[in-house]
Amino acid sequence: MQLAATDDCSRYLTTLEEGLSSLYKVARQARSRGLDPTLEPEPYVARDLAEMVEGLVGPKGVADRVRELVAAKKDKHEMAFVLASDIVHAKFGHTEPEGAAEQAIRTALAIMTGGITAAPIQGIAHVRIKENFDRTRYLAVYFAGPIRSAAGTEQALILVVADYVRRILGLEPYKPTEAEIRRFLEELRLYEREVSRFQYHISDEDLIFALQNLPVEATGTETDRVEVSSYRNLPRIETNRIRAGGLRVVNDGIVGRSQKVLRIVEEKGIVGWDWLKKL
Repeated sequence: MQLAATDDCSRYLTTLEEGLSSLYKVARQARSRGLDPTLEPEPYVARDLAEMVEGLVGPKGVADRVRELVAAKKDKHEMAFVLASDIVHAKFGHTEPEGAAEQAIRTALAIMTGGITAAPIQGIAHVRIKENFDRTRYLAVYFAGPIRSAAGTEQALILVVADYVRRILGLEPYKPTEAEIRRFLEELRLYEREVSRFQYHISDEDLIFALQNLPVEATGTETDRVEVSSYRNLPRIETNRIRAGGLRVVNDGIVGRSQKVLRIVEEKGIVGWDWLKKL
């Protein structure tokens, strides 16, 4: 990689690279003795955002496409939507719809967070295609606790990207039941009382309105042992325990950063999110 730098800076950077290379040589020699779980050092050196994203979440070959988009002066949000579309349209190899949706969302999040947080790997547990009660299919994103590693706006934009992917796949919007909305609200207030606070305190009315309008399901894996008492054993919610990842994305992301998210979706021409104006 060629960098515009003074001679002193170039020598300094060269010294850093040579020192890092020397350390890796020592680490490889140590690992080659077979005394550790793997024979190679796990971390690898990524020289730019493209290598970092491909190494973190893939898919294989995405680095070249990222460099094309950087050269075209696309910002991180534009790149996220372009790459999500490329992945779903099988430009990096064919994958069944559920797997393509998960890969697209993880890669988009890695781009939006600059590849420097745990969110794309550990913040998203998995992505599922599920059924509404009218037998239509919709997209659900399962968040885990480490989603807090992403900034609030990026948290919210995950659901915007997921909706974009949903449309490409020809899936219907998520149609929550009244019980599912009330369960989410019960869970969120229980989390505030028993576990921790969110960045924003959102009214019940705004939360209910957001949940009624979200076109994808923001759900998650259990993160705490605290259980709900009223809305239990719902057929589309796999646990009675708190799902803090999904709560955080809706509360601090979609609702808490609604106006910033709205500005981004309007700039990028993403349809279906005008309801954010009412929050």
